[in-house]
Amino acid sequence: MSITKDEKLQKVLARAGYGSRREMENWIAQGRVLVNGKTATLGDRVTADDKISVDGKKLSANTPHSVPQTVLLYNKPIGEICTRKDPEGRPSVFAKLPRIQHARWVAVGRLDINTSGLLLFTTDGELANKLMHPSTQIEREYAVRVMGEVTQEMVENMHRGVLLEDGMARFSDIQYFAGEGANQWYHVVITEGRNREVRRLWESQGVKVSRLKRVRYGNIFIPSVIKVGQFRQLPATEVKELYELAGLKYRPAKQAFTRQSKHRRG
Repeated sequence: MSITKDEKLQKVLARAGYGSRREMENWIAQGRVLVNGKTATLGDRVTADDKISVDGKKLSANTPHSVPQTVLLYNKPIGEICTRKDPEGRPSVFAKLPRIQHARWVAVGRLDINTSGLLLFTTDGELANKLMHPSTQIEREYAVRVMGEVTQEMVENMHRGVLLEDGMARFSDIQYFAGEGANQWYHVVITEGRNREVRRLWESQGVKVSRLKRVRYGNIFIPSVIKVGQFRQLPATEVKELYELAGLKYRPAKQAFTRQSKHRRG
């Protein structure tokens, strides 16, 4: 494990590819992480001299550099959940992803079960954390079909900002796309990923979202050639741009998977 200074334990684990910082905080709270033989606690900081183990397995000194900085784009269908396991037995987005040695896929944000479209996955938990963090203000664009009359006043309200139960929310951009009457399509942009934020903003104006699809995350658009349920590995040029957006250093990696697939790999 390459630690150049005293660092937060969850940040070190995320960089090693175990998961996002939030996931690592949960693992620490569950007692799954040891530092120098003792159960770690939230708030612990570690140095290069500390011995870290996760679920009884030592963290390799080469772990962060042996894991390629890989990003997958997945076209999520409606009906899949973004957690690894579900007590109700619903299908998970992770079941479609290729297996990777010495790392695990970390989702960059989530889409609810009734939302489709672009999902990014990475082996770098630190990248996922930076891309999701509200302070980065990275744009997420959605195509939205709404039921009900939409007035200019409603559009201005959502652009200016609406007070929801968890604070102010707004679309940084909102554009009419297609449709007439009770069913119209809009494209909207937000810069944070609060739970059901797009749906709640529209509902605050008395209209219901009947379809919701994410079409862009930062500089990454969902290509038309990637059908629902398929994935592809992003090329190095696009991955480098994501790292630059996140303010992180990019280490080029070889192409590890087929560029698109309908099926689970491995």
